[in-house]
Amino acid sequence: MNEAFLKHIEAMEPSYRALLDMSPARATVLPKEIPSRGIYLFSERGEHLYVGRSNRIRKRLQEHCRPSSGHNSATLAFRIARESTGQLVPTYVTKGSRAGLERNPDFAEAFSAAKSRVRSMEIRYVEELHPTRQALLEMYVSLSLDTPYNDFDNH
Repeated sequence: MNEAFLKHIEAMEPSYRALLDMSPARATVLPKEIPSRGIYLFSERGEHLYVGRSNRIRKRLQEHCRPSSGHNSATLAFRIARESTGQLVPTYVTKGSRAGLERNPDFAEAFSAAKSRVRSMEIRYVEELHPTRQALLEMYVSLSLDTPYNDFDNH
């Protein structure tokens, strides 16, 4: 294995352990001290659901569950709403598009409920300043925890 890549990979496990060892917080009461850059994990009743990464963690966590957040900001809630409404197959035409779904009253109701649900989830986070390690750590944690709402497919 390439030495430079191996050094990045070896840094994953300690960060993964630190993430899981963290006492969870909630989006509505985030601690004063929170890293600005790194990855975050949403969990519910002990089930790890979604891993994300950001260079502005506090704001990103709030975007996930703010009532006014749209499909590009509240990605976890959008995926939950897709699942609950059976709208699982993405489309890239107006009918059934992400923006189109948001305008659908039934989907909008499910999306609003999903944002509320995300607001009550447990949140963990860990700092990672290096952009390559941040991307690798997001994948490492997602694959290790088998988070059901992560998707690394191209869109």
